[in-house]
Amino acid sequence: MKKITFAWALLCALWGLPGHAQWPYDVPFVPSPQIVVDEMLRLAEVTKDDFVIDLGSGDGRILITAAQKFGARGIGVDLDESLIEQSVANAQAAGVMDQVQFIRQDLFKTDLSKASVITLYLLPGVNMRLRPALLALKPGTRIVAHDFELGDWKPDVKVTIRKNAMLWIVPANVAGRWRISVDFPEGERVFDVEIRQQYQEIDGVVRITDAIPGGLWQTSLRGDKVRFSIVDNAVRELEATMYFDGVVREGVMEGELRRGVGVTQTRHRWRAIRIPK
Repeated sequence: MKKITFAWALLCALWGLPGHAQWPYDVPFVPSPQIVVDEMLRLAEVTKDDFVIDLGSGDGRILITAAQKFGARGIGVDLDESLIEQSVANAQAAGVMDQVQFIRQDLFKTDLSKASVITLYLLPGVNMRLRPALLALKPGTRIVAHDFELGDWKPDVKVTIRKNAMLWIVPANVAGRWRISVDFPEGERVFDVEIRQQYQEIDGVVRITDAIPGGLWQTSLRGDKVRFSIVDNAVRELEATMYFDGVVREGVMEGELRRGVGVTQTRHRWRAIRIPK
């Protein structure tokens, strides 16, 4: 990795370090307070079923806490050999060496595909270089960071307890045209939907037979879970809102639809396939 120039000089000024101080890696080692570590992992809802990858793992405290307090497994990645040795010693002292591993490796060359949770305490420029790889991860992967964000990819959740902790959930790719089919008792209905997407934010337009095009309402995309509402206005006297909840998998969306409200509400299965451009 390249040495820090301006960024390190700025940090030196902020932390009162000597201006001639040097750090041989892209990110200087500044440990996260334990209370922030706890909050990061709580925010990511880490459990024993998770595999955590800590990028820039420092003294190992994030991964060790994930193992000790949440039962997770995982690996920590850092370039500083002395910090790797310190992390291993800390993990041995904590009794979690059967759950964690620390490797000396360039974080940009690390295979992230095994992770269900990724933790970060890096600089903004490093986060931005990582962002394409993070967005390419499996939908639903949770990314949690201390202090520094991911540019215009806004966090799903942000909390402040002494310091900022932010959570992103990798969104499924739902942008484009979809054809929704619903089996109502009176027969199959088909709706064509055009979805626009920026990260986890979605909106769109729906066309129902010959009716005037309408909007998608109450939209939500959280990992591979999608939610939206459509007003069924094919017959004006029988207008009703259709509430769609579904899961996105490999060019298909499907789930349950609730039409109407109260005692008149009915439930139906729905399925959508992507329409090629």
